[in-house]
Amino acid sequence: VQLVESGGGLVQPGGSLRLSCAASGFPFSAEYMYWVRQTPGKGLEWLSTITTAGGPTLYSDSVKGRFTTSRDDAKNTLYLQMNNLEPDDTANYFCAALTDLGPYRGQGTQVTVSS
Repeated sequence: VQLVESGGGLVQPGGSLRLSCAASGFPFSAEYMYWVRQTPGKGLEWLSTITTAGGPTLYSDSVKGRFTTSRDDAKNTLYLQMNNLEPDDTANYFCAALTDLGPYRGQGTQVTVSS
């Protein structure tokens, strides 16, 4: 199982970024997928869960209305569109899956929101 995030970087407050998570080694289309972020001060924070087959997507209150999670099962790729970014969104963002082989997460991609 491999999860590889990309798309992070430095962005000004109010800006946007789109993160990607390329998945392999498990039946991606059959699994719920998660976005989580981590900061030294706040620890781990769950952001979003996307279900399968067009089911609902859930968001934490901190990102609801600003972030959008989507998936392309044909490409085995998960996305996180982040709009109206704030300095408090600065964190390492990673995707995760709870597969039959166990829980997995990627290394993450750093997002820094600063002027």
